[in-house]
Amino acid sequence: MVRTIVGANWGDEGKGKITDMLAGESDIVVRFQGGANAGHTIINDYGRFALHLLPSGVFNPNVVNIIGPGVALNIEALLSELDSVVKAGVPAPKLLVSERAQVMMPYHVLLDCYEEERLGAKNFGSTKSGIAPFYGDKFQKIGLQLCQLYYPEVLREKLTHALSIKNALLEHLYHKPQIDLEELIDKMTALAERIRPYVCDTNLYLHEACRAGKRVLLEGQLGTLRDPDHGIYPMTTSSSPLAGYGPVGAGVPLWAMSDVIAVTKAYSSCVGRGPFTTELFGEEAQELRVRGGDKGEFGATTGRPRRVGWFDAVATRYGCMMQGATQVALTNMDVLGYLPEIPVCVAYEIDGERTENFPVTPLLERAKPVYEMLPGWMCDTRGIRKYEDLPENARRYVEFIEARIGAPVRFVSNGPRRDEIIIR
Repeated sequence: MVRTIVGANWGDEGKGKITDMLAGESDIVVRFQGGANAGHTIINDYGRFALHLLPSGVFNPNVVNIIGPGVALNIEALLSELDSVVKAGVPAPKLLVSERAQVMMPYHVLLDCYEEERLGAKNFGSTKSGIAPFYGDKFQKIGLQLCQLYYPEVLREKLTHALSIKNALLEHLYHKPQIDLEELIDKMTALAERIRPYVCDTNLYLHEACRAGKRVLLEGQLGTLRDPDHGIYPMTTSSSPLAGYGPVGAGVPLWAMSDVIAVTKAYSSCVGRGPFTTELFGEEAQELRVRGGDKGEFGATTGRPRRVGWFDAVATRYGCMMQGATQVALTNMDVLGYLPEIPVCVAYEIDGERTENFPVTPLLERAKPVYEMLPGWMCDTRGIRKYEDLPENARRYVEFIEARIGAPVRFVSNGPRRDEIIIR
């Protein structure tokens, strides 16, 4: 059985916490796309963590954690993160890394930074983690798979070709220093040896695990609206955060796929640029931002303030539809307890016409939210463990959202810790 956890919105929905909880019921947790450009915040008995590459199952000692072939593998970042988790007192996780995973190169990060600098005010709001140049190289077939680092002739040939392109860009477009081939070969060879104990054929491992009936959990990064095909292009990421990509990016058989759990917040938040219809500004936004989550709405990777807004049922219904969600996890319910009334966006108005369908980006940029007001519950709900014990207006809020997003709300997160989740 393979379950998948994905974001319904712009990312930053609280997927790490849900994965951390469900990892306790799993044998294997797999990261299947993205890189170190987004973080999953997890709070448990070991402390508070922001994972960027490690799967969120690393806090469960019986779980095998896998970096799939669809991940942008920054070797140095992964090993550093693994070391920091162990130093915090977490038992050394069981980690496997696909030999087919493509490697994030130092020049990917440099080119990402330089391009954002060159674009100036028209930049994409990149995390400058090298993601777009990495995936560009992958699909131009000038990237390197992890396995290729162990064949010196192949490594030299690939890097010689890549640097003939990258150094031309560095010199003539960005006016920056060129990269030395020998130094880069030495660096990548050393990193390859450091990660060698974890490298294996994860495709074979996962297919055998599925045949044996193991419980596998796929963990996505970001959310539907950051998908380059179905999201708010071009303000998207460069890999697919959809559950449909899970079997490809993880390397699991399609016949084993079962539940898709889409995660959404009880309000909206967003890191990065792009249209965000329910966005709040000023004091109203700052109060929601400061109250949000364990340490407020600030990016786990960048630390920059998240944009915040009211719940967007139009975007979330679309997000759940494109994910094929069979269940929904609603996070951060406890944050809204200070509000006497809570707006929920139920439709958009575009050029004077009302629509409940999520539009393409040029129309989305002109969309205005149509709100329906719901009564708040005006109390702190943290500590409540049963759905029926929530205030009546809190339950009405959940059920109102459920009726409008087209998928059942199975989990209600009522605090930042893994045990603060109500299962309906």
